[in-house]
Amino acid sequence: MRAASRASKTADIWFRVVAGLCASTPVLFLVVIGVVVLIDSIPVIRYMGWHFLTGVNWDLGDMYGNMVVRNGVSAPAGATYGALPYIVGTLASSVLAMLIAIPVSVCTAVILAYRVHGPVKSVFSILVELLAGIPSVVFGLWGMVVLGPWIVHDLGPAINRVLGFIPFLRGSAGTGLGLLNSALVLALMVVPILTATTRDLLEQVPVLYREGGIGLGMTDWEVIRRICLPYVKDGLIGAVALGWGRAMGETMAVLMVGGSGMNALPHTIFSPISTMASVIANQLDSALTDATHLAVHALAELALVLMVLTLITNWLARILVQRSSKTLREGVRA
Repeated sequence: MRAASRASKTADIWFRVVAGLCASTPVLFLVVIGVVVLIDSIPVIRYMGWHFLTGVNWDLGDMYGNMVVRNGVSAPAGATYGALPYIVGTLASSVLAMLIAIPVSVCTAVILAYRVHGPVKSVFSILVELLAGIPSVVFGLWGMVVLGPWIVHDLGPAINRVLGFIPFLRGSAGTGLGLLNSALVLALMVVPILTATTRDLLEQVPVLYREGGIGLGMTDWEVIRRICLPYVKDGLIGAVALGWGRAMGETMAVLMVGGSGMNALPHTIFSPISTMASVIANQLDSALTDATHLAVHALAELALVLMVLTLITNWLARILVQRSSKTLREGVRA
């Protein structure tokens, strides 16, 4: 008995150690990645200062000519790194994508949760989840081949005709590759995540709540708007934050359909853009030829900015969830 008890205590200790290590792994990875990216960013922080965040021009300089020294940092002559167009491109494309994806996802989730049943529901749910597994390069190719011409010939002229009085929505669609194409592709990539999460949340709403609303004479829309969505609001905010982080971090698809806009802020919804993630992928090969390695350090700072924006997004989502939960508890007490 004592031997069995000792073995049980030893196993319990090992379980706690292994569980603690596994639980701390994501935090450790986040800290290590953040520290490495921050250290790699220090030379460019010294070289560019705050101008890195406010500058518009990104130029690797003459990497085969003379070097210059600024603030103790060696750099190719003419090198300057302004990340503002890529910060704006990242935020604009991801926010526009979420504005498109959220209504589509919520409506699809409502139908899957309450309107279809049996085999039909299973088939449609599987199709939605399979959509999330399609590689991003396939979405990018689809955006180039299908969405690009559609924007040029149909959607772009329609937007100009109906909403052309808004300056940001007026202009030539060009090649069809730009902010609008990126937003549509990102929305399509985010929809499966939001839909699957929202569907699972809506299925957790107690049946008695919905039947009570119908018994009070509410329409289906009123039951969804006044009972179901408020009930899952906290989870929905978390799902939106997850989808937004996914949209901000997407690389290959935006690189293919964004139009590779450089050194210019988007002035219309059709303007070519580049996001921080796509610039890192696009510029890395050229940056590696910089003998001073400053271009690589600049990409590291771009990654640091993207990481900080993603963390801020999740932090704001947590604040909204906490406030929503507090309001709900106070309403229940009242």
